[in-house]
Amino acid sequence: MKVGEELAPLEIAVTRTLIVAGAVASRDYQDVHHDAELAQQKGSPDIFMNILTTNGLVGRYVTDHFGSSAVLRKVAIRLGAPNYPGDTMVLSGAITALDDAGTAEVTVVGASGLGRHVTGTVTVSVPEGSA
Repeated sequence: MKVGEELAPLEIAVTRTLIVAGAVASRDYQDVHHDAELAQQKGSPDIFMNILTTNGLVGRYVTDHFGSSAVLRKVAIRLGAPNYPGDTMVLSGAITALDDAGTAEVTVVGASGLGRHVTGTVTVSVPEGSA
């Protein structure tokens, strides 16, 4: 683990099922996340992914890289372009800071067809010998 190390990209198919399941699992019952007709009435071309699903996918991306013993300490993300069904989101990241205790800061970007869907930083602790 070193500053500048890049995480392998992760492609995620943005399906209607992923969007709806993520919204339901996070108890986000806003109609724009599960009802295409109502989403269109509100000006969106289709349903779109909620921030809690995105947050979970960012966390998964980082812990997949660092291993099952990694502990997320902080996830700070900002949404940009929406993720619609049929998109593919590609997550990429790099270690931008590292301390002697095994805590790393990772900058993460998730891009899809309309541009950057998510940007942010994740602080993760990795026990010695597990990364």
